[in-house]
Amino acid sequence: MSKKAIITDEIPWKKDDQSVTLEGERVDSLIDGISIKYIKSIEDKRGDLVEMYNPSWKLHDEPMIYAYQVTINPNSVRGWELHKNQDDRIFISKGKMRWVAYDVRPNSPTYKQINEFVFSELNRALMVIPKGVLHLVKNIGKEDAVFINFPTSVYKYDNPDKIRPVDSSIIPFNVNDGNGW
Repeated sequence: MSKKAIITDEIPWKKDDQSVTLEGERVDSLIDGISIKYIKSIEDKRGDLVEMYNPSWKLHDEPMIYAYQVTINPNSVRGWELHKNQDDRIFISKGKMRWVAYDVRPNSPTYKQINEFVFSELNRALMVIPKGVLHLVKNIGKEDAVFINFPTSVYKYDNPDKIRPVDSSIIPFNVNDGNGW
């Protein structure tokens, strides 16, 4: 026979909303244009192999023309930023990262929507972030985190396609909201 917990009225309470289905699928909607392909490693006695990008996945229509790798120190943040002309196609390689996207495209059906994702080498993915969507990443692990980007444009050293908000307090998200739920 189970006993019910005793809940006092002296403390304000909030019941958790459903976040995933029985099959582990997210119940919230993704920002228009964001797509994610979860990728499993193939392991054997020598180690593991993981595909980073395969056009047969049909995750994005544009060809791969450029790639670079980024390392993030523990507890460091990269972002907020957005691109006017390119989509990012980000492969999560190593470490534990918290990615946040904020749709600032006024004509988007998901205008002002926020998505948050946690990825690691135990939960690898290739994620597409469309142009016009602000995004940032924070290393929430204890080791360096690594991702590879396959953007749809080659980097222009003399005119980078990267803009940042002057005042990030206008974004309704606090990346330093601490541990907890």
